[in-house]
Amino acid sequence: MIPIGAHVPMAGGLSCALQYARDTGCEAMQIFPKSPRRWVGPALDPAAAAEFKQAIASSGFGPVFTHASYLINLGAESDEQWERSTVALADELTRGHQVGASGVVVHLGRRFSDDQAKSIDRVARCVAAARDIAGDRAARVLLENSAGAGHQFGCSIPEMAAALTAVRAAGVEAALCFDTCHGFAAGIDVRTSEGWAGALDELEGLCGPDAIALIHANDCKGELGSHKDRHEWIGEGSLGAAAFAAMFAQRGLARAAVVVEMPGDAPHKDEENVRRLRALRDGGAASGAPGPAPA
Repeated sequence: MIPIGAHVPMAGGLSCALQYARDTGCEAMQIFPKSPRRWVGPALDPAAAAEFKQAIASSGFGPVFTHASYLINLGAESDEQWERSTVALADELTRGHQVGASGVVVHLGRRFSDDQAKSIDRVARCVAAARDIAGDRAARVLLENSAGAGHQFGCSIPEMAAALTAVRAAGVEAALCFDTCHGFAAGIDVRTSEGWAGALDELEGLCGPDAIALIHANDCKGELGSHKDRHEWIGEGSLGAAAFAAMFAQRGLARAAVVVEMPGDAPHKDEENVRRLRALRDGGAASGAPGPAPA
């Protein structure tokens, strides 16, 4: 059964984050282990991290994921920013390892060059260098797709697959985080079972099975191919509830986890969207899940 959760706040620390996740019906969770808008942050308290890791392991909760800083740009054109991104990612991988994360989500960033091979090489070398800095204390890397605004990289399935293949070839344990809002905004139509199956078949053909380890299940305010990264509550956007019901039926996602990243007031936004997804996974409309959004 695919576990469902949310990106949960870290106010109050790791123990409060876990309690928030449980209180809102989460079976999995994603956290920022430091401010996502800073390059560096205070070190995690080793005792608190160990206690959190033990609580996760003993309770059967999980998996847990961390999300890296928004400032990291794996394919930065500037050597200074690229090197800073490498060091920052190494720190994020270490923090993920400290809390027992099943993966550290990082955006693929901006494209280094119009030459795709050069962009892929730049990304792979950044990730490999970060892993080398972190050493044995590195969590798995999860490369997140982009909505395609501006000069973003990793918007299409071939780009995502090529980046993952290159990072793995560099000896780094890695998988993908697929954001449904980003994907739909970039033109990947997963509103139906056929759309999901086609996307997953293409991914498997390019980089093998189980490429996706985590899904950011977010409905989309914009239309297909709009390139607008604007999240909407489950069933209230252009994807609609049927897209998420179809998602849960995909055998190619059986080993993945799902978290929501929603606008709105906590904890209601997380309680409600987790509830909607669990209803779609466990039985659909009879449980009160919203119907598909109007065309």
